[in-house]
Amino acid sequence: MSKGSQNAISPTRAEDFPEWYQQVVRAADLAENSEVRGCMVIKPWGYGIWELIQRQLDAYFKETGHKNAYFPLLIPVSYLEKEATHVEGFATECAVVTHHRLELVDGKMVPSGKLTEPFVIRPTSETIIGAAFARWVQSYRDLPLLINQWANVMRWEMRPRLFLRTAEFLWQEGHTAHETAEEAMVETKLMHGVYERFLRDHLAIPVIPGEKTEAERFPGALNTYTVEAMVQDRKAIQAGTSHFLGQNFSHAAGIEFEGREGRREHAWTTSWGVSTRLIGTLIMAHGDDDGIILPPRIAPTQVVILPVTPKPETRDAVLAACRDLATQLRGQRYHGDPVRVEVDERDLGGGVKNWEWIKKGVPVRIEIGPRDLESGSVALTRRDQGPKEKAFIPLTEAVDSITATLQSIHDTLLERATAFREANTVEVGSMDELKAYFANEQTGGGFALAHWAGSAEDEDALAKELKITVRCIPNDPALRGGPGTCIGTGKAAEGRVVFAKAY
Repeated sequence: MSKGSQNAISPTRAEDFPEWYQQVVRAADLAENSEVRGCMVIKPWGYGIWELIQRQLDAYFKETGHKNAYFPLLIPVSYLEKEATHVEGFATECAVVTHHRLELVDGKMVPSGKLTEPFVIRPTSETIIGAAFARWVQSYRDLPLLINQWANVMRWEMRPRLFLRTAEFLWQEGHTAHETAEEAMVETKLMHGVYERFLRDHLAIPVIPGEKTEAERFPGALNTYTVEAMVQDRKAIQAGTSHFLGQNFSHAAGIEFEGREGRREHAWTTSWGVSTRLIGTLIMAHGDDDGIILPPRIAPTQVVILPVTPKPETRDAVLAACRDLATQLRGQRYHGDPVRVEVDERDLGGGVKNWEWIKKGVPVRIEIGPRDLESGSVALTRRDQGPKEKAFIPLTEAVDSITATLQSIHDTLLERATAFREANTVEVGSMDELKAYFANEQTGGGFALAHWAGSAEDEDALAKELKITVRCIPNDPALRGGPGTCIGTGKAAEGRVVFAKAY
């Protein structure tokens, strides 16, 4: 909650959470709607966050043996037709290219040159990457094949919301091929764990990792593993998924190899990905009524220094002190990288600049004025605290403690988000309890743990009636619990699942 006497964002979260979200995106200068319906322009501050997410995740991918490649944006429709479940899952979201040129007719540009075969703008790349894998894999010695792609994709979204759901978005998609099912499953779970670690250690977002039910699986997968985050309106966001595809796609694409016994075998494949949806997730997980709050590791600027120059004759000395402090701070390292510092020398009022940086969520703001030069101190404000909660500390202490301060901010955000999730997670023992929980007008529910053995049809009925879905079968034994009775069917259930409303 905002601790200031006023709020930078209107409406507040309590008044209108969806509109609050849109206003935070605008106030923090993260992105804007484009002229193309459903698509967004990611502005420099928002793209700076994505660049850091990309760079830090990419380091994890390389540590686990993966290499980056790039594949075509356009996918022949015939490729999708080879895997029926897959194409059925994405058919209603596909944008289709049918012509290869434009002609001027009566003053208007008209599509011309109809293609022999239409192309789909990639909604995901299993099929076209599978075609490449079929060329690259000839023997068991060529395996495992561990590939990642950073790219854009298009899924025709009818109800767009910046970062959360847009027709075009940025993501990474990992695709791997293996000799055995066991190796492929190890890979699937490895990357599932990488996503859990990344959200916790970089975005300060606690997640519930687990497996999707059959109704919620990725089209064509045998198993889908997810990391589910709770945001401040108590809804779930699927923050990342990892899929064990079995041999479905290798049969469709012809990914065959000569095995150790000389027989032709089909590879076992996986895919996994996260997207710019992570930015929407962190806004909703950490933001307050003054704007976004950025976890330090993915903040484009971790420390902003604000010169206070009430008199022209002190300006040069104050600016020199600010620049010198910036140099000293950049000499400190946080998680292996130099601290990212900016001195805001714009000729604007101090209050205007201060609120701009608050709304942008910069972790630390430091003010230096003439009196601070005399005393050898600075005024330091943390974004995870109220805008007026300044600490006046010696300049040397500000430098020496900056790494600890940034880590403390991360830890505070993680602890706060974890406490919020735990306070809004309940166990329910009957369908009536489940319905009452999500019918609560004050909260609208949160995460509900319940024994479940229902079918995909049962889940679809719940989604229509209560607007809830099974988010996952949690990995954590404490959440999953032991055997029990399904609240919907009365059948024996192996354990509990997580129900929630979701974005």
